[in-house]
Amino acid sequence: MMWADLLPANLTNADCVARAARLQHWRIRIAQIPAIVRRQERQLVETNMPTLKAAIIPVTPLQQNCAVIWDDETKVGAVVDPGGDVDQIVAALGETGAKIEKILLTHGHVDHAAGAAELKERLDVPIVGPDLRDKFLLQSLAAQCKAYGISSGRDVLPDTWLEEGDTVAVGPFTFDVFHCPGHTPGHLVFVDRKLGFALVGDVLFQGSIGRTDFPYGDGPALIDAVRTKLFPLGDEIGFICGHGPGSTIGEERRNNPFVGERTQAEIR
Repeated sequence: MMWADLLPANLTNADCVARAARLQHWRIRIAQIPAIVRRQERQLVETNMPTLKAAIIPVTPLQQNCAVIWDDETKVGAVVDPGGDVDQIVAALGETGAKIEKILLTHGHVDHAAGAAELKERLDVPIVGPDLRDKFLLQSLAAQCKAYGISSGRDVLPDTWLEEGDTVAVGPFTFDVFHCPGHTPGHLVFVDRKLGFALVGDVLFQGSIGRTDFPYGDGPALIDAVRTKLFPLGDEIGFICGHGPGSTIGEERRNNPFVGERTQAEIR
């Protein structure tokens, strides 16, 4: 199954509802992000490129998109941003058949990282990321849980910190690491350029961007990261974000009201 087959270009809201209903017991749904263009699909078929599959488990009362990504052939994969509801994540792994080799964290907020310590213990796998500049957030996860009314969550530190220029392997796939601060100081984005796929956390959303109204937030830095690091990746890059449906870089470059071309034109 190609990534484009998993995420067909004509995917409708009804399709998403139907897929979600079939897996409702685990609250797991197929990621709703646009397909790779047909030209790229032909290239992937011709080169026998490995196939990436992805599923999303909405976790915590904040409905954060905990993502499971895995290689269709070997089933080797990773859990991205396990913010909580660890029982549901583990159940979903059984549903997908994914063999998890690591946990990836985009940043240190409670809804993305509070379940990481427990999941690490249950799966016996390392935690990788985020950037060291989010250490203070990871060391205050329990306090964040109380502040947001989340029933459980523990402080955690990764086995490996990451920084811009690093790469992370998930099975046969290689993700480039981009430091995109603003929402948090150490926020990272993971991009596989060959697949045309990114995990952007809370940096960029469909029609929006991440909050920066925290004491450590930096709105100009976030906007600069999106425009100088993510937009140049190419319009055909599809992404899973931390909340809500995914999108493409091209769609957000053209139409995002906070960072898109229309906004820049209006400012000028």
